[in-house]
Amino acid sequence: MNFSERVEQLKAELDKATAKNLEEAEQLRIKYLGSKGVFKALFNDFKSVSSEEKRALGKPLNELKSFAEERVAQWKAELSGAEVKHKDIDLTRPGMLGSLGAEHPISIIKREIIDIFHGIGFSVAEGPEIEDDWHNFSALNFPPEHPARDMQDTFFVKNPNGTEDYVLRTHTSSVQVRTMESEKPPIRIIAPGRVFRNEAVSARSHCIFHQIEGLYIDEGVTFADMKQTLEYFAKEFFGKSKIRLRPSYFPFTEPSAEVDVYWGLENELDHRITKGTGWLEVMGCGMVDPAVLESSNIDPEKYSGFAFGMGLERSAMQRFQIPDIRMIFENDVRFLQQFRSAL
Repeated sequence: MNFSERVEQLKAELDKATAKNLEEAEQLRIKYLGSKGVFKALFNDFKSVSSEEKRALGKPLNELKSFAEERVAQWKAELSGAEVKHKDIDLTRPGMLGSLGAEHPISIIKREIIDIFHGIGFSVAEGPEIEDDWHNFSALNFPPEHPARDMQDTFFVKNPNGTEDYVLRTHTSSVQVRTMESEKPPIRIIAPGRVFRNEAVSARSHCIFHQIEGLYIDEGVTFADMKQTLEYFAKEFFGKSKIRLRPSYFPFTEPSAEVDVYWGLENELDHRITKGTGWLEVMGCGMVDPAVLESSNIDPEKYSGFAFGMGLERSAMQRFQIPDIRMIFENDVRFLQQFRSAL
């Protein structure tokens, strides 16, 4: 049988070939297209035929191989679908749901606080976590020699350009400064975010934590406006309507105060978290110092305002009875799954 007859015979075989299942289709692929298959042998013999036969049979031979590849691919596609169709599938069975994630306890607390202040006209403002000295300290009434800088142990970030070093922000008050520099009063914002302080990590403290601070600046803003705002927040967030303000000190507010919520002494837990007083400290606040307004080119003779801030970890630990602050940062799935019900 000459080469031309072998090509014709192969074409007739392929026209008649069929596969009943995927296994037969694979066997036919190996027989015709495998490394030791019919086409491999045919192309090896093609090298020794005359030039006239090469010109006459080269194109038909390539087309025949392409035809064989298409037939095998078609069989496999059709038979794969057929096998799926014939499987015993109960289409009335309910689908399998994947396991649901859980919202992080810090995210839960932050979302609730943002929603409360959104309701009274506050918008969310954000800023960088790596700050310069001006926005983190100087613009907030912390001159270089001020002893209040010792109140916050700071992480410094080396500037590769050799100029002024940066810091990991120690509070989100830096966002308030950036907002006052870029916007004109009235300003009414809350600034949530991570902050960093060089503190020893223990069950009650961490070098990373979250704050949410608020700022309201307008004409005629008074201490009474601040107290009313914080009373509203305490009622909405804690479910407690009685607060007290104790004198305190912050470089960027004057006068300054600590805010306590009356928690009560109804059970042992109340005694423990309030140290037997019934009062729970929740945040710091105060009227914005005129020097801070001046630093941001806001006229303190025309405008006044108040600011407040609180840590989210403390509220999360109190709300969800978390005994160790380190659990909040470890991303242990067993811990996080407990907050699915809070969604």
